[in-house]
Amino acid sequence: MDWVTPVHHNPYPMANLSTHIHNLVLRNPVMTASGTFGYGEEFTDFIDLSRLGGIIVKGTTGERRQGNPYPRMAETPAGMLNAVGLQNVGVETFCSEVYPRIRHFDTHILVNVSGSSIEEYCRVAEQIDALEKIPGIELNISCPNVKKGGMGFGTQPDMAAQVVKAVRQVYHKTLIVKLTPNVTNVVDIAKAVEQAGADSVSLINTLLGMAIDVERQRPCLSTVTGGLSGPCVKPVAVRMVWQVAHAVQIPVVGLGGITCAADALEFLMAGAKAVEVGTANFLDPTVTEKIVEGLDDYCQRHHIDDINDIIGII
Repeated sequence: MDWVTPVHHNPYPMANLSTHIHNLVLRNPVMTASGTFGYGEEFTDFIDLSRLGGIIVKGTTGERRQGNPYPRMAETPAGMLNAVGLQNVGVETFCSEVYPRIRHFDTHILVNVSGSSIEEYCRVAEQIDALEKIPGIELNISCPNVKKGGMGFGTQPDMAAQVVKAVRQVYHKTLIVKLTPNVTNVVDIAKAVEQAGADSVSLINTLLGMAIDVERQRPCLSTVTGGLSGPCVKPVAVRMVWQVAHAVQIPVVGLGGITCAADALEFLMAGAKAVEVGTANFLDPTVTEKIVEGLDDYCQRHHIDDINDIIGII
């Protein structure tokens, strides 16, 4: 898998790359996607985190989760399938042990919040709200609602609105809602969470996929199906970001298959105010810095003084 194009290192951006999500000002549009960057500390030997717009740490739930049985990752053409299952230490341990270790990072730290019920979402969000150095959360509404037979909160507008409205009542900082692409019309979901109080939406989460080991005659994942990510999903993600950006008034964050500055620029031109880099972090732990440098290089070559001048031009 060779999806990452290197960019010449330039530590001093010439163009204005700053952008904002609601009242959260980013020094540049490049953030990391939850689940692909750990808690950020795993990457400090490779990059300077202060050069990123922000990092979104792994999904955090009410209780510790071990995740799904192995195998839970499988390589696919131009992408990968994963069924990790939200393995994490739980919100109590995050607040007491992880947060003190990462609170000093000189970049915005956001927490991806997940749950299996509205009550769990609210409990986790409320505890994160109390952490001074966490200015926002990303609400993952692709998780199953166990009270309604395991259906994802994010697959129906009314259910998505319910969880966002409930979290909005207990969470007072920047609230980004992460949307699933596994729906008939993602615009309907985006409008519903906007009306329910979301400050921003991020999309797309992984596409539902499946792979089979034909020699062993069994699925490649223990869970049979999993989330598809990587370059193969980018055209779908760009299309959905473009649709949503034209339908809502709140900022859109784009993600899905970004491996280089040109990929990030597609999302920005489609209407995203910022982007998240995910699967590419597994291939090159320095890719986010390279994308920041690539954005600055693009602006210089095209005589663009402010990255915001190209946001939403398509």
